[in-house]
Amino acid sequence: MGNCEVKVLKDADIREPLFDFLEETYGKVRILEEKTTGLSRADVVMITEDAITGIEIKSDADSYQRLSRQIKDYDKFYDYNYVAVGTKHALHIKEHVPEHWGIITVEMVDDVVDFYILRRPLPNPFMKLSNQLGLLWRPELAILQNKYNMPKYKDRSASFVIDKIINRIELPEDNPKKINRERLKAEICGLLFERDYSNVSKTLEEYRKSEMVKQIEAEVNDTRRIELMMELSEKRYNFRRNVNKKRAGRRLRKR
Repeated sequence: MGNCEVKVLKDADIREPLFDFLEETYGKVRILEEKTTGLSRADVVMITEDAITGIEIKSDADSYQRLSRQIKDYDKFYDYNYVAVGTKHALHIKEHVPEHWGIITVEMVDDVVDFYILRRPLPNPFMKLSNQLGLLWRPELAILQNKYNMPKYKDRSASFVIDKIINRIELPEDNPKKINRERLKAEICGLLFERDYSNVSKTLEEYRKSEMVKQIEAEVNDTRRIELMMELSEKRYNFRRNVNKKRAGRRLRKR
């Protein structure tokens, strides 16, 4: 009899095939990687039309050392959660995750990484919508504000705006300002699905610039208007300088 050697699967062996498996299973998805989630980082965040799913990868080379902390953090943010585990963990993983977590097992079959859904996830009872709103950039929150005819809160923080949105969800059903929770959920998913990561700095800068231009146009005091114009000019200069520094740094790293 020949020796049957089981390949030890590492994180790098699992990721790309996992993305293909998720697309085959769920259809149209957007995959985000290494997303800050409380005090943890989510290995994979999957966006669908109406849900956000967190996926923690535990390869054969990983331990359960940080899993309890990660479970608490994932549960604060995502509608559903999975743990994807290598063969080493497959027999015992149920002892380490809550019952509402799904389980995906991963193994090498005929030199191909194969996936099997051992247990599908249940809706996460601990998710807070305010945390999901916190995944959005400030310009994306501004889109929601405009859609729901909310004040612009130009000089307010993202957390301030999120509190205002959550307050509207909690209004009585007959209040015209009430925001429907399920509709908002779908809009959060839509914004994350369409997000353009190739222009992060540009998107944020354009938002800040447009808000400042509106402020300048509305200002009736000539002295204050000149001050705002100078401030906008300085911000544009600093933005271009920072972009050029980053480009120079990338060129140096490529050498």
